[in-house]
Amino acid sequence: MQPYNKSLKLPSRDLRNNMTDAEQLLWQRLRRKQILGLQFYRQKPILNFIVDFYCPAANLIIECDGGQHYTADVLEADRVRDEALSELGFVVLRFSNRQILAETDAVVEWIYCVARLKLESP
Repeated sequence: MQPYNKSLKLPSRDLRNNMTDAEQLLWQRLRRKQILGLQFYRQKPILNFIVDFYCPAANLIIECDGGQHYTADVLEADRVRDEALSELGFVVLRFSNRQILAETDAVVEWIYCVARLKLESP
């Protein structure tokens, strides 16, 4: 189990109950081990963050970014967050909500390819 801030437990539960349309659509393609038989979790606390989707077997994190993620402050915060998660050995994939909604199959294919590479590498 990854270390996490216990005070994020309730907020993560709230986020699971109030997912965006893009998160809901992507969750329909990730849940029930549809990609390589891998278990994904949604709105999972890791360190001081809540990640949108997490696959422990592949050390893979997937983020769905809405429009608020494209301001200078949030881009910098996301960079710092991704760096902290990368230091723990995670690969972080970021997709815009628009990309998920318009190009769902391509997003899922990219996740599949990265997950397969992660599983094959020592």
